[in-house]
Amino acid sequence: MRASRTAIAPTRWDGPGTPGDLAQSLLRWFSTAARDLPWRRTRNPYGIWVSEIMLQQTQVQTVIPYWNRWMEAFPDVHALAAAPEERVLKLWEGLGYYSRARNLHRAAARIVGSETGRFPDTVDSLLELPGIGRYTAGAVASIAFNRPAPILDGNVIRVLTRLLALKGDPRTRPLQEILWARAQDLVTASEGRGGVRMPWGECLGDCSALNQSLMELGATVCLPKNPRCEACPVRSLCRAAEEGTQERYPETAPRPAPIQKVDAAVVIEQKGTVWVRQRPAGGVNAGFWEFPGLELPDPVDNVRRHVARWLGVPEDRLAPLPPIRHAITRYRIRLESFHTTGIGLPAVVGSTGRWVDRRELEALAFTAAHRRIVRLLPKATLPAA
Repeated sequence: MRASRTAIAPTRWDGPGTPGDLAQSLLRWFSTAARDLPWRRTRNPYGIWVSEIMLQQTQVQTVIPYWNRWMEAFPDVHALAAAPEERVLKLWEGLGYYSRARNLHRAAARIVGSETGRFPDTVDSLLELPGIGRYTAGAVASIAFNRPAPILDGNVIRVLTRLLALKGDPRTRPLQEILWARAQDLVTASEGRGGVRMPWGECLGDCSALNQSLMELGATVCLPKNPRCEACPVRSLCRAAEEGTQERYPETAPRPAPIQKVDAAVVIEQKGTVWVRQRPAGGVNAGFWEFPGLELPDPVDNVRRHVARWLGVPEDRLAPLPPIRHAITRYRIRLESFHTTGIGLPAVVGSTGRWVDRRELEALAFTAAHRRIVRLLPKATLPAA
Protein backbone atom coordinates (compact mmCIF):
# COMPACT_ATOMS: atom_id res chain seq x y z
CA MET A 1 0.00 0.00 0.00
CA ARG A 2 1.25 3.46 -0.90
CA ALA A 3 2.22 5.70 2.00
CA SER A 4 -0.25 8.33 3.11
CA ARG A 5 -0.13 11.47 0.97
CA THR A 6 0.41 15.01 2.19
CA ALA A 7 -2.52 17.30 2.96
CA ILE A 8 -1.47 19.71 0.18
CA ALA A 9 -3.51 19.03 -2.94
CA PRO A 10 -1.68 19.19 -6.31
CA THR A 11 -2.01 22.26 -8.50
CA ARG A 12 -1.70 20.11 -11.64
CA TRP A 13 -2.87 16.64 -12.62
CA ASP A 14 -1.17 14.13 -10.34
CA GLY A 15 -2.53 10.62 -10.77
CA PRO A 16 -1.56 7.16 -11.98
CA GLY A 17 -2.76 8.10 -15.49
CA THR A 18 -3.14 11.18 -17.65
CA PRO A 19 -6.39 13.10 -18.29
CA GLY A 20 -6.32 11.61 -21.80
CA ASP A 21 -6.10 8.06 -20.44
CA LEU A 22 -9.03 8.69 -18.13
CA ALA A 23 -11.14 10.39 -20.79
CA GLN A 24 -10.65 7.50 -23.21
CA SER A 25 -11.60 4.89 -20.60
CA LEU A 26 -14.62 6.85 -19.38
CA LEU A 27 -15.99 7.45 -22.88
CA ARG A 28 -15.61 3.79 -23.81
CA TRP A 29 -17.39 2.71 -20.62
CA PHE A 30 -20.18 5.27 -20.92
CA SER A 31 -21.02 4.13 -24.46
CA THR A 32 -22.25 0.81 -23.07
CA ALA A 33 -23.03 1.45 -19.38
CA ALA A 34 -25.06 4.67 -19.51
CA ARG A 35 -28.60 4.56 -18.17
CA ASP A 36 -31.27 5.29 -20.77
CA LEU A 37 -32.80 8.47 -19.32
CA PRO A 38 -35.38 10.55 -21.23
CA TRP A 39 -33.31 13.73 -21.26
CA ARG A 40 -30.40 11.79 -22.75
CA ARG A 41 -32.50 11.16 -25.86
CA THR A 42 -32.60 14.84 -26.77
CA ARG A 43 -30.12 17.54 -27.64
CA ASN A 44 -32.78 20.16 -26.97
CA PRO A 45 -31.03 22.59 -24.58
CA TYR A 46 -34.34 23.54 -22.96
CA GLY A 47 -35.14 19.94 -21.98
CA ILE A 48 -31.59 19.37 -20.76
CA TRP A 49 -31.74 22.55 -18.69
CA VAL A 50 -35.04 21.50 -17.10
CA SER A 51 -33.58 18.09 -16.22
CA GLU A 52 -30.50 19.62 -14.62
CA ILE A 53 -32.60 21.95 -12.45
CA MET A 54 -34.93 19.13 -11.40
CA LEU A 55 -32.00 16.85 -10.56
CA GLN A 56 -30.63 19.31 -8.01
CA GLN A 57 -31.31 17.75 -4.58
CA THR A 58 -33.57 15.11 -6.20
CA GLN A 59 -33.04 11.47 -7.18
CA VAL A 60 -33.16 10.41 -10.85
CA GLN A 61 -36.08 8.00 -10.45
CA THR A 62 -38.14 10.74 -8.78
CA VAL A 63 -37.36 13.22 -11.55
CA ILE A 64 -38.25 11.03 -14.56
CA PRO A 65 -42.09 11.29 -14.29
CA TYR A 66 -41.88 14.98 -13.35
CA TRP A 67 -39.68 15.73 -16.37
CA ASN A 68 -42.01 13.84 -18.72
CA ARG A 69 -45.10 15.69 -17.43
CA TRP A 70 -43.30 19.03 -17.55
CA MET A 71 -42.14 18.56 -21.15
CA GLU A 72 -45.64 17.54 -22.19
CA ALA A 73 -47.15 20.63 -20.55
CA PHE A 74 -44.35 23.06 -21.50
CA PRO A 75 -42.64 21.60 -24.59
CA ASP A 76 -40.40 24.61 -25.19
CA VAL A 77 -39.12 27.75 -23.52
CA HIS A 78 -41.89 29.86 -25.09
CA ALA A 79 -44.61 27.65 -23.58
CA LEU A 80 -43.01 27.91 -20.16
CA ALA A 81 -42.60 31.67 -20.37
CA ALA A 82 -46.28 32.07 -21.30
CA ALA A 83 -47.60 29.82 -18.52
CA PRO A 84 -49.16 31.30 -15.35
CA GLU A 85 -47.09 30.79 -12.21
CA GLU A 86 -49.88 28.77 -10.58
CA ARG A 87 -49.64 26.21 -13.39
CA VAL A 88 -45.84 26.09 -13.11
CA LEU A 89 -45.99 25.48 -9.36
CA LYS A 90 -48.66 22.80 -9.81
CA LEU A 91 -46.41 20.85 -12.21
CA TRP A 92 -43.56 21.17 -9.69
CA GLU A 93 -45.71 20.11 -6.72
CA GLY A 94 -43.92 17.49 -4.64
CA LEU A 95 -40.38 18.11 -5.95
CA GLY A 96 -39.53 20.57 -3.16
CA TYR A 97 -37.03 23.45 -3.23
CA TYR A 98 -39.70 25.43 -5.06
CA SER A 99 -37.47 28.40 -5.88
CA ARG A 100 -36.13 26.16 -8.66
CA ALA A 101 -39.50 26.28 -10.43
CA ARG A 102 -39.82 30.03 -10.05
CA ASN A 103 -36.32 30.56 -11.40
CA LEU A 104 -37.08 28.33 -14.40
CA HIS A 105 -40.16 30.44 -15.07
CA ARG A 106 -38.28 33.73 -14.68
CA ALA A 107 -35.37 32.54 -16.82
CA ALA A 108 -37.72 31.38 -19.59
CA ALA A 109 -39.34 34.82 -19.69
CA ARG A 110 -35.89 36.42 -19.89
CA ILE A 111 -34.80 34.16 -22.76
CA VAL A 112 -37.99 34.78 -24.74
CA GLY A 113 -37.74 38.50 -24.12
CA SER A 114 -34.06 38.73 -25.10
CA GLU A 115 -32.86 40.33 -28.30
CA THR A 116 -32.36 37.00 -30.08
CA GLY A 117 -35.00 34.94 -28.30
CA ARG A 118 -32.65 31.96 -28.53
CA PHE A 119 -31.46 29.68 -25.77
CA PRO A 120 -28.01 30.77 -24.46
CA ASP A 121 -25.22 28.45 -25.60
CA THR A 122 -22.18 29.54 -23.57
CA VAL A 123 -21.29 29.31 -19.90
CA ASP A 124 -21.14 33.09 -19.52
CA SER A 125 -24.54 33.68 -21.11
CA LEU A 126 -26.13 30.86 -19.10
CA LEU A 127 -24.76 32.30 -15.87
CA GLU A 128 -26.80 35.45 -16.49
CA LEU A 129 -30.06 33.53 -16.04
CA PRO A 130 -31.84 33.24 -12.66
CA GLY A 131 -31.14 30.01 -10.80
CA ILE A 132 -28.10 28.99 -12.87
CA GLY A 133 -24.75 28.66 -11.14
CA ARG A 134 -21.36 27.42 -12.22
CA TYR A 135 -22.29 23.73 -12.23
CA THR A 136 -25.57 24.09 -14.13
CA ALA A 137 -24.04 26.45 -16.68
CA GLY A 138 -21.25 23.96 -17.35
CA ALA A 139 -23.64 21.02 -17.52
CA VAL A 140 -26.00 22.66 -20.03
CA ALA A 141 -23.18 24.15 -22.13
CA SER A 142 -21.36 20.81 -22.37
CA ILE A 143 -24.30 18.40 -22.63
CA ALA A 144 -26.46 20.45 -25.01
CA PHE A 145 -23.79 22.31 -26.99
CA ASN A 146 -20.71 20.09 -26.51
CA ARG A 147 -18.70 22.97 -25.05
CA PRO A 148 -15.51 21.93 -23.15
CA ALA A 149 -16.96 23.31 -19.91
CA PRO A 150 -16.21 21.57 -16.60
CA ILE A 151 -18.84 20.40 -14.12
CA LEU A 152 -18.57 19.72 -10.41
CA ASP A 153 -21.43 18.19 -8.45
CA GLY A 154 -21.40 15.75 -5.53
CA ASN A 155 -20.84 12.72 -7.76
CA VAL A 156 -17.98 14.33 -9.68
CA ILE A 157 -16.36 15.58 -6.47
CA ARG A 158 -16.38 12.04 -5.10
CA VAL A 159 -14.89 10.59 -8.29
CA LEU A 160 -12.13 13.20 -8.57
CA THR A 161 -11.10 13.19 -4.90
CA ARG A 162 -10.75 9.40 -5.07
CA LEU A 163 -8.97 9.32 -8.43
CA LEU A 164 -6.35 11.77 -7.18
CA ALA A 165 -6.58 11.03 -3.40
CA LEU A 166 -7.22 14.71 -2.74
CA LYS A 167 -7.23 15.48 0.96
CA GLY A 168 -9.25 18.22 2.62
CA ASP A 169 -12.86 19.33 2.66
CA PRO A 170 -14.05 19.92 -0.94
CA ARG A 171 -16.44 22.60 0.31
CA THR A 172 -13.48 24.87 1.07
CA ARG A 173 -12.50 27.31 -1.65
CA PRO A 174 -8.89 26.17 -2.29
CA LEU A 175 -9.86 22.54 -2.90
CA GLN A 176 -12.95 23.61 -4.85
CA GLU A 177 -10.80 25.51 -7.32
CA ILE A 178 -8.40 22.58 -7.69
CA LEU A 179 -11.35 20.26 -8.38
CA TRP A 180 -12.72 22.65 -11.01
CA ALA A 181 -9.29 22.69 -12.64
CA ARG A 182 -9.10 18.88 -12.71
CA ALA A 183 -12.62 18.67 -14.15
CA GLN A 184 -11.48 21.11 -16.83
CA ASP A 185 -8.45 18.91 -17.57
CA LEU A 186 -10.71 15.93 -18.25
CA VAL A 187 -13.29 17.63 -20.44
CA THR A 188 -10.52 19.35 -22.44
CA ALA A 189 -8.80 15.99 -22.93
CA SER A 190 -12.02 14.52 -24.32
CA GLU A 191 -12.28 16.96 -27.24
CA GLY A 192 -11.85 15.69 -30.78
CA ARG A 193 -12.23 11.97 -30.10
CA GLY A 194 -14.99 11.45 -32.62
CA GLY A 195 -18.11 11.39 -30.49
CA VAL A 196 -19.80 8.55 -28.63
CA ARG A 197 -22.71 6.44 -29.88
CA MET A 198 -25.10 5.39 -27.12
CA PRO A 199 -26.85 1.99 -26.92
CA TRP A 200 -30.16 3.61 -27.98
CA GLY A 201 -28.61 5.14 -31.10
CA GLU A 202 -28.05 8.73 -29.95
CA CYS A 203 -24.62 10.12 -30.87
CA LEU A 204 -23.16 12.43 -28.23
CA GLY A 205 -20.33 14.90 -28.57
CA ASP A 206 -17.16 14.05 -26.68
CA CYS A 207 -17.49 16.82 -24.08
CA SER A 208 -21.15 16.00 -23.51
CA ALA A 209 -20.39 12.31 -23.01
CA LEU A 210 -17.34 12.91 -20.82
CA ASN A 211 -19.17 15.06 -18.29
CA GLN A 212 -22.12 12.70 -18.22
CA SER A 213 -19.76 9.76 -17.74
CA LEU A 214 -18.28 11.39 -14.64
CA MET A 215 -21.73 11.91 -13.14
CA GLU A 216 -22.79 8.40 -14.14
CA LEU A 217 -19.71 6.84 -12.58
CA GLY A 218 -20.40 8.59 -9.28
CA ALA A 219 -24.10 7.70 -9.35
CA THR A 220 -23.78 4.01 -10.23
CA VAL A 221 -20.26 2.77 -9.40
CA CYS A 222 -18.20 5.19 -7.28
CA LEU A 223 -20.81 5.19 -4.52
CA PRO A 224 -20.44 7.04 -1.19
CA LYS A 225 -20.43 3.74 0.70
CA ASN A 226 -19.36 0.35 -0.59
CA PRO A 227 -18.12 1.62 -3.97
CA ARG A 228 -18.27 -0.97 -6.75
CA CYS A 229 -14.59 -0.77 -7.57
CA GLU A 230 -14.65 -4.14 -9.33
CA ALA A 231 -16.95 -2.58 -11.98
CA CYS A 232 -15.01 0.70 -12.32
CA PRO A 233 -13.56 1.40 -15.78
CA VAL A 234 -10.78 3.56 -14.31
CA ARG A 235 -9.83 1.50 -11.27
CA SER A 236 -6.27 1.06 -12.54
CA LEU A 237 -5.99 4.86 -12.78
CA CYS A 238 -7.40 5.58 -9.30
CA ARG A 239 -4.95 6.49 -6.55
CA ALA A 240 -7.44 5.82 -3.73
CA ALA A 241 -8.14 2.33 -5.11
CA GLU A 242 -4.38 1.75 -5.32
CA GLU A 243 -4.05 2.76 -1.65
CA GLY A 244 -7.23 1.00 -0.50
CA THR A 245 -8.60 4.26 0.89
CA GLN A 246 -11.66 4.77 -1.34
CA GLU A 247 -14.15 5.41 1.44
CA ARG A 248 -11.92 8.03 3.06
CA TYR A 249 -12.75 10.45 0.25
CA PRO A 250 -14.11 13.03 0.01
CA GLU A 251 -13.06 14.29 3.45
CA THR A 252 -16.18 16.29 4.24
CA ALA A 253 -16.75 17.72 7.70
CA PRO A 254 -19.46 16.05 9.82
CA ARG A 255 -22.93 17.35 9.10
CA PRO A 256 -24.73 19.26 11.86
CA ALA A 257 -27.18 17.20 13.89
CA PRO A 258 -30.75 17.34 12.55
CA ILE A 259 -33.28 19.58 14.30
CA GLN A 260 -36.59 18.00 15.31
CA LYS A 261 -39.80 19.96 14.68
CA VAL A 262 -43.51 19.36 15.22
CA ASP A 263 -46.09 21.10 13.05
CA ALA A 264 -49.88 20.87 13.10
CA ALA A 265 -52.49 21.44 10.41
CA VAL A 266 -56.29 21.43 10.46
CA VAL A 267 -58.73 20.55 7.69
CA ILE A 268 -61.84 22.63 8.47
CA GLU A 269 -64.84 21.36 6.53
CA GLN A 270 -68.02 23.31 5.88
CA LYS A 271 -70.86 22.26 3.55
CA GLY A 272 -68.69 20.13 1.29
CA THR A 273 -65.78 22.58 1.15
CA VAL A 274 -62.55 23.04 3.13
CA TRP A 275 -60.62 26.17 4.07
CA VAL A 276 -57.19 26.69 2.49
CA ARG A 277 -54.81 29.61 2.45
CA GLN A 278 -51.97 30.67 0.18
CA ARG A 279 -48.48 31.26 1.49
CA PRO A 280 -47.46 34.92 1.11
CA ALA A 281 -45.03 36.20 -1.52
CA GLY A 282 -41.43 36.50 -0.46
CA GLY A 283 -41.57 33.75 2.16
CA VAL A 284 -40.85 30.03 2.22
CA ASN A 285 -42.97 28.12 -0.33
CA ALA A 286 -44.50 31.40 -1.52
CA GLY A 287 -47.56 30.93 -3.70
CA PHE A 288 -48.30 27.38 -2.57
CA TRP A 289 -51.54 26.49 -0.81
CA GLU A 290 -51.85 24.85 2.60
CA PHE A 291 -54.27 24.05 5.37
CA PRO A 292 -54.15 26.38 8.40
CA GLY A 293 -51.85 25.29 11.18
CA LEU A 294 -49.09 26.18 13.60
CA GLU A 295 -45.64 25.21 14.77
CA LEU A 296 -45.41 23.48 18.14
CA PRO A 297 -42.60 23.00 20.65
CA ASP A 298 -40.71 19.73 20.60
CA PRO A 299 -41.23 17.67 22.62
CA VAL A 300 -44.97 18.27 22.86
CA ASP A 301 -47.11 16.13 25.13
CA ASN A 302 -50.47 16.31 23.33
CA VAL A 303 -50.70 17.91 19.89
CA ARG A 304 -54.49 17.66 19.69
CA ARG A 305 -54.85 19.53 22.99
CA HIS A 306 -52.61 22.35 21.70
CA VAL A 307 -54.55 22.61 18.46
CA ALA A 308 -57.93 22.53 20.24
CA ARG A 309 -56.85 25.39 22.52
CA TRP A 310 -55.57 27.35 19.52
CA LEU A 311 -58.90 26.96 17.73
CA GLY A 312 -61.00 27.38 20.88
CA VAL A 313 -62.88 24.10 20.39
CA PRO A 314 -63.21 20.87 22.44
CA GLU A 315 -60.62 18.21 21.68
CA ASP A 316 -63.25 15.72 20.61
CA ARG A 317 -64.15 17.95 17.67
CA LEU A 318 -60.75 17.16 16.09
CA ALA A 319 -60.42 13.80 14.35
CA PRO A 320 -56.72 12.92 14.02
CA LEU A 321 -55.30 11.86 10.66
CA PRO A 322 -52.17 9.68 10.38
CA PRO A 323 -48.98 11.69 11.13
CA ILE A 324 -46.71 12.71 8.26
CA ARG A 325 -42.95 12.74 8.56
CA HIS A 326 -40.79 14.71 6.16
CA ALA A 327 -37.50 16.59 6.04
CA ILE A 328 -36.48 20.06 4.89
CA THR A 329 -32.72 20.72 4.94
CA ARG A 330 -31.64 20.09 8.59
CA TYR A 331 -35.18 19.82 9.93
CA ARG A 332 -36.91 16.51 10.63
CA ILE A 333 -40.59 17.36 10.83
CA ARG A 334 -43.54 15.46 12.24
CA LEU A 335 -46.76 16.94 10.87
CA GLU A 336 -49.88 16.11 12.90
CA SER A 337 -53.12 16.90 11.07
CA PHE A 338 -56.78 16.88 12.11
CA HIS A 339 -60.15 17.00 10.41
CA THR A 340 -63.11 18.87 11.85
CA THR A 341 -66.57 19.94 10.74
CA GLY A 342 -69.22 22.38 11.93
CA ILE A 343 -66.98 24.78 13.85
CA GLY A 344 -67.18 27.69 11.46
CA LEU A 345 -63.97 29.60 10.83
CA PRO A 346 -62.07 30.39 14.05
CA ALA A 347 -60.57 33.89 14.15
CA VAL A 348 -57.05 32.55 14.74
CA VAL A 349 -57.13 30.92 11.29
CA GLY A 350 -57.45 34.34 9.65
CA SER A 351 -59.59 35.47 6.79
CA THR A 352 -56.94 35.32 4.04
CA GLY A 353 -57.91 32.18 2.22
CA ARG A 354 -60.96 30.59 0.64
CA TRP A 355 -63.36 27.68 0.76
CA VAL A 356 -62.74 25.11 -1.98
CA ASP A 357 -64.44 21.90 -3.05
CA ARG A 358 -62.75 18.63 -4.00
CA ARG A 359 -62.25 19.58 -7.64
CA GLU A 360 -60.46 22.83 -6.82
CA LEU A 361 -58.55 21.16 -3.99
CA GLU A 362 -57.04 18.75 -6.50
CA ALA A 363 -56.18 21.56 -8.93
CA LEU A 364 -54.35 23.83 -6.47
CA ALA A 365 -50.58 23.60 -5.96
CA PHE A 366 -49.81 22.35 -2.43
CA THR A 367 -46.49 21.71 -0.75
CA ALA A 368 -45.62 18.01 -0.69
CA ALA A 369 -46.57 17.52 2.98
CA HIS A 370 -49.95 19.21 2.64
CA ARG A 371 -50.70 17.32 -0.57
CA ARG A 372 -50.27 14.18 1.53
CA ILE A 373 -52.92 15.53 3.91
CA VAL A 374 -55.31 15.83 0.97
CA ARG A 375 -54.75 12.14 0.24
CA LEU A 376 -55.46 11.28 3.89
CA LEU A 377 -58.87 12.93 3.95
CA PRO A 378 -61.78 10.54 4.51
CA LYS A 379 -63.55 9.69 1.26
CA ALA A 380 -66.77 11.20 2.55
CA THR A 381 -65.17 14.53 3.52
CA LEU A 382 -65.86 16.16 0.15
CA PRO A 383 -67.88 15.17 -2.88
CA ALA A 384 -65.88 13.41 -5.59
CA ALA A 385 -64.47 15.67 -8.31
